[in-house]
Amino acid sequence: MEPFLFPIAAIIVLLAVSGFFSGCETALTAVSRGKMFQLEKEGSRRAGWVNQLTGERERMIGALLLCNTFVNILASALATSTLEAHFGARAVPIATAIMTVVILIFAEVLPKTLAIARTDRMALAVALPVIGVVKVVAPAVSAVQFVVWRVLALFGISQHDVQPVLPAHEEIRGTVDLHHAEGGVMREHRDMIGGVLNLRELNVADIMTHRKNMISVDAELSPRAMFDAVLEARHLRVPVWRDQPENIIGILNLRDVIKTFSERGGEIDSFDFMSLAAPVWFVPDTTGLEEQLEAFRERRSHFALVVDEYGVLQGLVTFEDIVDEIFGDIPDQDIEKEPAGIRPQPDGAFNIDGSMPIREVNRALDWDLPDEEASTMAGLVIHEARAIPEVGQRFAFYGYQFEILRRQRNQITAVRVVPPKEEPATSP
Repeated sequence: MEPFLFPIAAIIVLLAVSGFFSGCETALTAVSRGKMFQLEKEGSRRAGWVNQLTGERERMIGALLLCNTFVNILASALATSTLEAHFGARAVPIATAIMTVVILIFAEVLPKTLAIARTDRMALAVALPVIGVVKVVAPAVSAVQFVVWRVLALFGISQHDVQPVLPAHEEIRGTVDLHHAEGGVMREHRDMIGGVLNLRELNVADIMTHRKNMISVDAELSPRAMFDAVLEARHLRVPVWRDQPENIIGILNLRDVIKTFSERGGEIDSFDFMSLAAPVWFVPDTTGLEEQLEAFRERRSHFALVVDEYGVLQGLVTFEDIVDEIFGDIPDQDIEKEPAGIRPQPDGAFNIDGSMPIREVNRALDWDLPDEEASTMAGLVIHEARAIPEVGQRFAFYGYQFEILRRQRNQITAVRVVPPKEEPATSP
């Protein structure tokens, strides 16, 4: 019996080492890099070691897999050799069956499950010894990688063909969506973070107020009529045009107009309000929202007119528009919860203005309508229908039902949308 003690003890030790490498691999690949980065900033040396390993993930995984494979093969060979003296030729299948079960349970599933349950804690605990292991087997890992890429080259796969990792902002978006689906992140917080991430993907043309919806005043109005028009606009800044509405020559600030009216005691019939107008700032419609936000901050301005590549006026964009893109519209106390362009119906449908941006509809109603090919609800219907539909026509796509309610010339002004019905929860 004594000759068995040493081999059995050696196999147990090898299985423990194999379990250590398996747990390290799982813990260090699943660890939260954001949390480790924050801990390192706070002075944690162990978090710094973890970040060092995850920064060279391919090298770390290669070292752990090499060590784990070597230990498992050594343990299996030792078990086969030990059993061969008693079982002869049957030792191979017996050792294979026994070591498969033992390695699966104690060297793979158990340590990996523990690593998943205590990911960050385990990663911090094993970082230093793993760094030592990686340094020791680094030459062997480099040799293995060299051979692997040479073999792959025979099939036309080059190391330069490696697909880039998921961009950081997309990884953040996916993480937030996952936690929202699991109930860990509130919808409002998800939308807010998504709004920040959208800044790098959207242009001012995506959020601007179209020129058809702009409120502006004629420079040729009398001072009294211009004063009344600025007040009726109910906007802090009002564009002023001359000859034609697209020819904007200045921007009047409501506060300056009211201040002048107060200082003059209401005597404004001979006052030239154009002397208060600020210069017009034009920006291309292709300007990204991140760039435009930075430009607003640098110029200390909140208002710009948007033009296309030919210099034709397309609309206007404000600093508040970009803020709304992040936080969503903040309605007044006397305005319904949904945006003005969305009108809920008793039967669960929604009457929506055709000019409503798809992003705003998705955010307000927690829908998932695509906005890659069209930016407005009317544009989405036209894109899917491949034509400008007539009033009363109905369509169904993406699980939603659409009905054209109003159309003005070639413009769809209102649609009725019935969202997909939620599947009732089935009892177990």
